[in-house]
Amino acid sequence: MKKTEIRICGLGGQGVVLAGQILGKAAVNHGKNATQTQSYGAEARGSAAKSELVISDQKIGYPMVRKCDILVAMNQDAVDKNIKDLKEDGTLLIDSTNVASLPETKIRTFKIPATETAEKEIGAKLYANIIMLGALTKATRIVDETSMIEAINSSFPEKAVDKNIEAYNRGKQLATQN
Repeated sequence: MKKTEIRICGLGGQGVVLAGQILGKAAVNHGKNATQTQSYGAEARGSAAKSELVISDQKIGYPMVRKCDILVAMNQDAVDKNIKDLKEDGTLLIDSTNVASLPETKIRTFKIPATETAEKEIGAKLYANIIMLGALTKATRIVDETSMIEAINSSFPEKAVDKNIEAYNRGKQLATQN
């Protein structure tokens, strides 16, 4: 049985919950089982937020993440608080725009300048989460391209889909450069 535990974390307002929801949809589109949970501080923006997913080929007995196979960290505090929960052979994706330092590890790490790229190339910081989903998809192959595109299409109003697909594709390119 192949089961993958994923945590996407950052600050409220960075789209970590939405990213988790989209990834969960993509997993189901890909024919897998998925659970997604989320937590965030009382403030709408600026407090810690996380989205956790369990994606499996078989039924999921326990919906919470125990130890991450994949950790996506959108800021320094998210790395500092969550790196201890990443398995030794796990994969770490960080938004290098907002993460200045990493602990010494042998973990496979992808440094993606998501916020900077979103602002400069796509036109707004709010696309950083979708850039990270592109990088995650390319780096881990957790879902296929078609499943992720379907999930993005179903998650946004029609007028916002093209920009989000552009952000997703840019994230895949950035993962290739690491």
